Amino acid sequence: MRHIIVLSALLIAVLVAVLQSAATPVGLAAAPAQAPAMPAANPSNAQLYFIWPNDGTVITGGKFWVRMGLRNMGVAPKGVAVPNTGHHHLLIDTELPPLTEPIPSDRNHLHFGAGETEARVELPPGMHTLQLLLGDMNHVPHKPPIMSKKITITVR
Repeated sequence: MRHIIVLSALLIAVLVAVLQSAATPVGLAAAPAQAPAMPAANPSNAQLYFIWPNDGTVITGGKFWVRMGLRNMGVAPKGVAVPNTGHHHLLIDTELPPLTEPIPSDRNHLHFGAGETEARVELPPGMHTLQLLLGDMNHVPHKPPIMSKKITITVR
């Protein structure tokens, strides 16, 4: 089902691009698309959450699957301008980044810009915090931001 949503979003984006190019008179160049200056708005009832792991989960071995859930919005890859969609970012052992700037991409801020809703993660032994933050087509958090509760897991 997740793949159908992502594929549908991609199909819509391609159709919009084709229709826009077909509407441009021959010999005239279309004006370049500009990235939105403001973060994308979101439905007030959108919810971002962990399907797994749960708060307090103890993981043996360090490698585990993170499964991400989203209600009342859709998941779309980066760069795809479809209303009420975004893509997941996993924050590991860090605080929220500035909410008016693109989310950093480093070992503490994992991007899932292809529209992934689950990922295999490996962490060293110890306690770790995890939090999800939804980014728009340009990796900027929505306004207001759509984020999960911060959870703590232990890796043994």
